[in-house]
Amino acid sequence: MQTPSMSDVLDARLVLNDRLTRTPVRQYAGLDRASGATLFVKHENVNPTSSFKVRGGLNLLGSLSAQERERGVVGYSTGNHAQSLAYAARAYAMPCVIVMPRAPNPVKAQAVRDLGADLVEKGATFDESRSHAEHIAEERGMRLVSAANEPPIIAGVATAYLELIEHAPRLDAIVVPVGSGSGAAAACLVTRAVAPDCRVIAVQSSASPAAYESWHAGELVERPNQTRIDGLATGAGFELTQSVLREHLSDFLLVDDDQIRAAQRIMMHDGHTLAEGAGAAALAAVLSYPDTFRRLRVAIVCTGANASPAEIEEAIALPEAAAP
Repeated sequence: MQTPSMSDVLDARLVLNDRLTRTPVRQYAGLDRASGATLFVKHENVNPTSSFKVRGGLNLLGSLSAQERERGVVGYSTGNHAQSLAYAARAYAMPCVIVMPRAPNPVKAQAVRDLGADLVEKGATFDESRSHAEHIAEERGMRLVSAANEPPIIAGVATAYLELIEHAPRLDAIVVPVGSGSGAAAACLVTRAVAPDCRVIAVQSSASPAAYESWHAGELVERPNQTRIDGLATGAGFELTQSVLREHLSDFLLVDDDQIRAAQRIMMHDGHTLAEGAGAAALAAVLSYPDTFRRLRVAIVCTGANASPAEIEEAIALPEAAAP
């Protein structure tokens, strides 16, 4: 796998310009007050699938050959990558099979069905779903799409960070949630090219720390995958994204699931924004490590809004004192 270049990112922007509108970057006085930083929120939650992942799916499927499009694609996901592939497959009139763990986020699962993909619920975790997707791809001759080891996906996602830096130059840091790591890798590629003084800081749930520990170890590792935050629920590092992170990431932080739920509540109250757990993880890191971010110009990415009813209720029920 070849790491995508800035030229690939610019090519992806040309592909996406005809299919997506630029997402807004906004500031909220309540979030600045809570964090002690000047916060910029990149609202990827307003994309057609309510997630940043749609950028990667559209760019990847747009790059496939006519033969690959005819055979179709198979993906595995806890939800937002699944919607990305289903949305892109419908746009390009391709067959699409998605494998999700059993009892997935019902909002994400229904969205996949509504987009016309064939949804298979198999495995207890993301990693078990991946094995079943590999079997389906081999059996049916379909193109298996990795959650992260796909250069066109990273190039497509990177267009969000190019937009962000164009809107909010002179950032001190961008904080990015990590499941598979496509967002953090994309941010690293863009900042290296156009904002080299801006630090990229990743954040992951301490209950599923495989990417965090892979980065610190300098090699791919597997770790228990027990987080309640489905968008961060991966049990192993990914080769392509980790290779980019090892070279360019400034720091990697952990927060626990309760801190993420509290950040969801704050996003609703002070940011007037519904964020799923992964979409609030960057804010959780800023609030949980105040000495790292105080008085800085910091961008956080609301990566998605596909929150299940159960997680919304859990976040709302938190007492105000539970906020970081």
